[in-house]
Amino acid sequence: MAGHGVKFLGVSVLAGVVLAGLALPAVGAIGLGAKNGVQNFNNIPDDFKTPTLDQASYIYDAKGNQIAKVYARDRTILTQDQMSPLSREAQVDIEDARFYQHGAVDPKGIARAIGKNASSDGASEGASTLTQQYVKNVFIEEAGDDPVAFKAATEKSLGRKIKELKYAIQLEKDLTKDQILTNYLNITFFNHQAYGIEAAAQRYFGKSDKDLTVAEAATLAGMVQNPTAYDPLLHPKAAQNRRDTVIDKMLEYKHITPEQAKEAKATQLSSDLHYQDPQNGCITAGNGEGFFCDYVKRVVESNPAFGSSAADRTKLWTQGGLKIYTTLDPDKQAAANSAVTSQVYASDPVAAASTMIKPGTGEILAMAQSRPYGLDATKHQTVVNLNVGTAMGGGNGFQPGSTFKAIVAAAAIDGGTQLSQSYPSPAKMPYPQMSTCAGTWKNTKGETVSNDSPSESGPFMMPEAMARSINTYFVSLEADTGLCAVKQMANKLGIKTKASGAALQEVPSMTLGVEEMSPLDMAGVYASFASRGVHCDPIAIKSVTGIDGKQLPVPQANCQQAMQQSTADSINTLLKGVTEKSGTGAALNLSDNRPIAGKTGTADNRMAAWFDGYTPDLVDVTWLGGPDSSIPMDRNITIGGKHFYDTDGVYGANGPGPIWQQAMNQAVAGTPINQFTLVPNAPSPTASTDTPPPNPAQNPAQNPNPGQNPNPGDPNNPNPGGNPPATNAGLITTAPPAAPSAPSVPNPPPGGGTIGGGFSLPPGMIGGTGPGKPGKPGHH
Repeated sequence: MAGHGVKFLGVSVLAGVVLAGLALPAVGAIGLGAKNGVQNFNNIPDDFKTPTLDQASYIYDAKGNQIAKVYARDRTILTQDQMSPLSREAQVDIEDARFYQHGAVDPKGIARAIGKNASSDGASEGASTLTQQYVKNVFIEEAGDDPVAFKAATEKSLGRKIKELKYAIQLEKDLTKDQILTNYLNITFFNHQAYGIEAAAQRYFGKSDKDLTVAEAATLAGMVQNPTAYDPLLHPKAAQNRRDTVIDKMLEYKHITPEQAKEAKATQLSSDLHYQDPQNGCITAGNGEGFFCDYVKRVVESNPAFGSSAADRTKLWTQGGLKIYTTLDPDKQAAANSAVTSQVYASDPVAAASTMIKPGTGEILAMAQSRPYGLDATKHQTVVNLNVGTAMGGGNGFQPGSTFKAIVAAAAIDGGTQLSQSYPSPAKMPYPQMSTCAGTWKNTKGETVSNDSPSESGPFMMPEAMARSINTYFVSLEADTGLCAVKQMANKLGIKTKASGAALQEVPSMTLGVEEMSPLDMAGVYASFASRGVHCDPIAIKSVTGIDGKQLPVPQANCQQAMQQSTADSINTLLKGVTEKSGTGAALNLSDNRPIAGKTGTADNRMAAWFDGYTPDLVDVTWLGGPDSSIPMDRNITIGGKHFYDTDGVYGANGPGPIWQQAMNQAVAGTPINQFTLVPNAPSPTASTDTPPPNPAQNPAQNPNPGQNPNPGDPNNPNPGGNPPATNAGLITTAPPAAPSAPSVPNPPPGGGTIGGGFSLPPGMIGGTGPGKPGKPGHH
């Protein structure tokens, strides 16, 4: 084509195009322009390709409402049929009226421009056709944020103009005029981060391009020549004059009637404008949805399903024109957001977070917290998502307290332990010997564990121990079950690591919830109970449509049976008992009296409090505490206008519990009431166990392998209890004997917690620490 191009164009025409396009005086330049231009023109390869333009991505909730729009360049591509004829006609009339009559160049336009530029009045005029302008815009688009490439794409040079011309000729052969005009209107910049006619229509007039009036279409068409000089916000008078010029051109070329022209010019531009500020990113999401949006962003940026490299995934998020349909239920999100923000103020020293999951699906239905999503610390905003772990934009998590006891119970029951299993459960006792995945932990330092109150002394069976959250019972149960089995059950329920990403430690105080978790972690666990043992990985994305309209692969929930159904039924029976009569969650029943189950939890020194509650159809885990785990809630503290006194303090039932109750009442209102599948004839959660228990505890000396007991009820097991009685009472553990210093640990980011109890690694306990410091974790 290179050889034929010059013959087609003619040397004089090529020179004219160069001169007119550069707005240079014609005198004395024709010879040089022609000579250099012909040589350069022939050397340019025929490799111009129409680029795939950056487009904004849209994130939608489960009902199709937009959560946010994200972009590097705010652009929404329109097809020809989707564009307003007015916009197309206005653009042609003002920029290139002979567009449909000439080829890549317009000889008449060249002659006019050369004459204008040779005049002595100092004015200049270009002769670039729309096709040439489109090619220039492609070069600018491809330059992106590279200043060197941008300068090369916009400089007034002979080489650039010839290159534009060569590619314009190629385009006129490859595309129809309508296609070129459509591409032009989609790529053009309109100032204020608006790229393309659709984004411009939305930015300046708050409507789609197809709905623009004559005056509005003329305003945007007039901006293209100089987006800043004719910006209706920055220079309204110049913009209105330019608009009227476009209207005159539209009338001249009979694209509008005289009446339409008169009406359009009579419209004051200031009254026509409905400017919309650029809305970019999760920070613009409303109703507390910014944290969920941020989570979706991190899913896209971290999951190989969306690209082989981190850079590719980030580019896809900001430039890929995705339509991301999420699991977020706007009604449940509103319920969770209202509850956390009304009961915990953004300015409070502590914060609250709430995550809702649909059991059996892994779908995250809500994700809210009391501090708003944003960057303005003076407004108590934060971008740290307290619902999730470090890798997904959260902190190091929080000690879950006694909510972890349900995992220990699941491991025990799945291994054969019965709900009737009884232990002496004194108010205070030494930690018994426990098996680990690597061997055996022995209590060589005399560490002890206590119940919350000196009056809490057994014997107890499992339902009452769970309802009253008896620490010593669950330490005994954990010892019989083995720390390895507990860890393995946690893994099956989605807890592979701590919220920080650090390995789970097989510590004897694991059952007391000393290892930091996120609300999302615990919501996944409790959703597994609600779905009768089926664990699903939490998911936030249902489907993604790419720029080409095709479906992209998305992360799957990978639902699997994590425990026997009968085990889950037993856990649901236990946790339903927590919300009945004298259970720690008895005050948290819902207004429609539908069945609920759940577990309260309180961390060391009341640094965090939890209620992990659910119905058969919905799980909501609510956390309350200091975002950096540094605010003890056992002193005088005011939260959401409510004062908690020294003698009371904050715990699972009176802090996060009412937040959960408010959110769930609103979330389940009007939905079907379904029942749990419960264990028939289970021991009562309020049973008095004054009589000797059916499975008396044995002396530790009688069992050489604590933690590796045969199943209770096994006829070959003469002493199924497996735990020593203990005496004395106390609210917290006694101070352990001096231990070697633990390795130094870097300070956690906001949202972090304590190290797993603060104990050093006992000799021979590979991959774990000592029992930790349970303090008063999670009784309430």
